[in-house]
Parts: sequence; structure tokens; C-alpha cells
Amino acid sequence: MKKILLGTLAGAVAGLVIAVQVSGPINAQESERLQTTYEQLDLFGDIFERIRSTYVEEVDDVALIEAAINGMLTSLDPHSSYLPPRDYDDMQVETRGEFGGLGIEVTQEDGFVKVVSPIDDTPADRAGLEAGDFVTHIDGESVLGFTLNEAVDLMRGEVGEEIVLTIFREGLDEPFDVTIVRDIIKLTAVKVRTEGRAIVVRITSFTEKTYVNLAEGMAEEIEANGGVDNIDGFVLDLRNNPGGLLSQAISVSDAFLDAGEIVSTRGRNEGDSDRFNAEKGDLAEGKPIVILINGGSASASEIVAGALQDHRRAVVIGTKSFGKGSVQTIMPIAGDGAMRLTTARYYTPSGRSIQALGITPDILVEQRPRVEDDEGNGDQNRRGRSEADLRGSLNNDSLTDEEIELLEAERAEQEENAARRDEDFQLSYGLDILRGLNVLAK
Repeated sequence: MKKILLGTLAGAVAGLVIAVQVSGPINAQESERLQTTYEQLDLFGDIFERIRSTYVEEVDDVALIEAAINGMLTSLDPHSSYLPPRDYDDMQVETRGEFGGLGIEVTQEDGFVKVVSPIDDTPADRAGLEAGDFVTHIDGESVLGFTLNEAVDLMRGEVGEEIVLTIFREGLDEPFDVTIVRDIIKLTAVKVRTEGRAIVVRITSFTEKTYVNLAEGMAEEIEANGGVDNIDGFVLDLRNNPGGLLSQAISVSDAFLDAGEIVSTRGRNEGDSDRFNAEKGDLAEGKPIVILINGGSASASEIVAGALQDHRRAVVIGTKSFGKGSVQTIMPIAGDGAMRLTTARYYTPSGRSIQALGITPDILVEQRPRVEDDEGNGDQNRRGRSEADLRGSLNNDSLTDEEIELLEAERAEQEENAARRDEDFQLSYGLDILRGLNVLAK
């Protein structure tokens, strides 16, 4: 095993030496670097043999090599890793939109598993997990010392089985346990509905079906409203969307842009860079757009928000996004596994990288906790007494019955949106923004 491994690596290094010799003599610095590489490879082979021969228990050679490979990749950044055959198969299933599990997108930070975002209508979402939560223990076992893949493996299991996660949440003094029952996760990438005079497009993830679901859902909802002229605009809800396929983020951005750059990727070498531009066609037909983001909006979500923000096509409201501005390439390798390697950073049309900084909303709007009265109901008694409530008050003779009916309908819509603030303040704020933009346009 040692000879095969070192021979392969030495052959690769030898090829590098030949290439350098063709282009010119090796300078002292390059020669020293190659010598150091040889020494480190010899060191690895020596350690590998000593573990095999003297470790207290017999070790699996394959598992040992896989651990070494994964350690090499995870030392680069939180998103590079080795995918054994089973994990590679699971990843391919997930991008198609259905898999078994808890329904959370996770990363690793300070040795713990950090929740990027819970996925809508999944066991994790229903259990109350939030973006930014840290998983410190899984079924009582500490995750410290585990790689991200190992921690994810612990969270996997048979559908219907219970798992207990110990959660640390910022702002709370003590960790707490959450019991979750594993289930089949069926991702509905896009949900479209009408709220008042606006169409709300909730995008939960960027899978192979996202753009198709978006286009079909918007067309159906526009038709149900009697045409785009009968709505004020659109709300793209990207909150707690952990991202997904770059190609789908580009397609969704293109859906609302007629021209211009969507995103560019820049790798280590010039040949690894790329630029993606929009083509003519706007599913929203020029209507105003509001985008909702929060700390759980990551990766592909940030591409969409950044593109539409830079082109002044949408007003972005909410809180700062997650800040994952790197591109991972999945490279199949021998043995039916794959390597997930960070190969580029992506940049919004204005040339800004959001890596570790995130997308800053145009209007900062924190989500308010739900407000309830003593009976457990939201504040439904917002309207006070007015002139019209007084006995014997005069009628308004400046409006027709039809105009009065229209005015009352508008007031009812405003009151409905005001009542929504207790349930989802950010969405309510976004709908108010759309209404204001529509008033200005008229």
C-alpha cells in the first residue's frame, strides 16, 4: 500500500519537475520547495506505516487514507471536503429535491456544527431550529473533534427514528435539547401566493426544479389575479434559503433582468474565471420587486439578492445575509467518490465579493417576535372611534357609492397588512414598500 501511494505521488511530483525543466532551469527556491515536498511525503508514508503496525487496535487502511484525504481538504476552508461514495450519492439526490433527514443546512464553526438555515416544512423547522444555532451534542455525544461529514453522518438515520440535538443559541444562558423525528424531506423549491395586491414568491432552495417552479407558479398566480396590471409587485422571500445550484441562481436572477451581468466567478487562474449575463425577458414585466433576506440566506440566495440589488431592480430588506461567497466544484474521483473543492469566489455585478461580509440590505428590518394579547390573540383592535361612529353624523356627499366601496376595500387591505405585522413583520414591511412604490409610479 505504501509503495503504491508514494509511487503515485512521487510520479506526480516527477512530472512537475520535468515540466519545470522544459521551461527553464530550476532555481534554488523551487528546488528547495520540491525537496520539502518529498520530505513531507516520506513523513506521511512513515506515519501511515507506524499506525498500521503499532496502533493499539487493527486499523482499516482505506478508512485511514480517507481520513487523511478529508483532513487535507477540510484544512483549506469549511466547504472543501471528501465525499465517500455514499455521501456523493446522497448529495446528488438532494439536488434533485427529495431525501431523508432532519431538514437543516449546516456548516462548521469553532469545532461545532452551525445551522445555516432550517428548510421550510421539515422536522428541523417544525422543531424550532433557527439560523445561527450551534449543535454541540448529537444524542448526548459531543461533536467537538468530528469533521462536518462525520457530524452529518451522526444526524442521518432511519426515517421515523428520534434524534436529540443539544443547541446553543446566542442570547440564551444555557444550551437546550431538541428532539426531532427523522423524516423524508421533500423540497418544494418555490411556493407562490397572493397577499393583498402583491404576489409573494417564497424560494426555499436552489435545486434542479427551482426556475421551472418559479416560472410556472408566477404565471399561474398572475393569471389568477387577472393579469400583472392588477398587482402592485412581487416579494421574493429568500430568508433561510441556504443556496444550492449556481446555475439555478443565475436562471432565477435572469428571470427578472433584461440585460447586464448577473455574477462573475474568479478562480486562482485566469482560465478558471467566468462571467454570466442576463438575456432579455422579465417575468415580473417591470413591476417593483422587494427581496427579503436574513442571516440564513446564503450562497445562491446571495447571488440573486446581489444581482437584483446592484441593477436597482429590487429593494432588499431584512438583515445581513450569511456571507458565503465561494464556489465549490464537485470532482468525481476514483472509487465512486468525489471531492468538493473551493475553486473560485463569486462577485456581484458591481464587482463586490460578499465572502464573509454578506449582502447588506437596503433597508435594515429586524424580525419582531410575535405579539399576543392576554387572550393569546394578535392585536386585532387597531381601529379607534371616528366621526362616522357618532350618532347622527353627516354623510360624505363628495364620493359615489362605488368610490366609497373602493376606499373601504383599500382600508381593509391596509388593516389586513397591519395585522400581519405581528406574525411576520419583515414580510409586512416588504408589502408596505411595494405599495409605496406603486403609489409613486401612479
